[in-house]
Amino acid sequence: MRLVILGGSGAGKSTQAQRLCKFLDVPLVSTGETLRAAIYGDNEDNTYGELHDLVIEAKPYLEQGELVPDEMMIEFIKVRLKQPDVNDGWILEGYPRTAFQAEELNFLLEDLGQNLDWAIYLQVSAAVMVSRSLGRLLPDDQPEIVQRRVELFYDRTIPILEYYDRRRRLLTINGDQSPEQVQQNILTLLG
Repeated sequence: MRLVILGGSGAGKSTQAQRLCKFLDVPLVSTGETLRAAIYGDNEDNTYGELHDLVIEAKPYLEQGELVPDEMMIEFIKVRLKQPDVNDGWILEGYPRTAFQAEELNFLLEDLGQNLDWAIYLQVSAAVMVSRSLGRLLPDDQPEIVQRRVELFYDRTIPILEYYDRRRRLLTINGDQSPEQVQQNILTLLG
C-alpha cells in the first residue's frame, strides 16, 4: 500500500500516518519529522547520510515557517524512496506540498516502478488548524509561523487536491473528529 496523507498544519496528518503504518505494517516517510529530528535532534551518528546535507540547507526555511523549496524536497524524497525499507509500501506524510511536487512524485514513482494507491486529505477548518498547531508545542509552532503555514496551505495545497482528484486518487476525510473515528473512516474507504 502506498499512500500520501495531505492536510493543513494540525489536521492530524502524523497521528493518522502513524496509526495507518502500524495497521498496514508499512514504514512512515515523514518529511517534517525527518527534517525536525535532523535539525533539532541529536544527530551525532549522522543517520541521515545523504539526507543530512539536504536537511542543513532546509533549516532556514523551516525556522521561518516557509515551505522548503521544491527542488530540495524532491531530492530529499528521491533519496528516501530509494532506501530498501520502503520497497514494499510506505505512507508519505508532509509531501507533496505543491502541485509541482505531486507531479514530480508521480514521475519518481514511475521510475521506481511503483504506483500511488491513494492521496488521503484530512479536511479541517483554518480555525482548527491554528488551535491544534498552537497546542502541539513543537519548536517551530509560534502563532505567526502557524498563521503563515495556514495561508501557505490554502495557497499551495488546494491545487494538489485538484491534481489527485482529476486522477481519481483522492479520498477526502473529515479530520475534525476523534483520531479513532478518522482512522475508521480511512480504513473503510481503503476497503
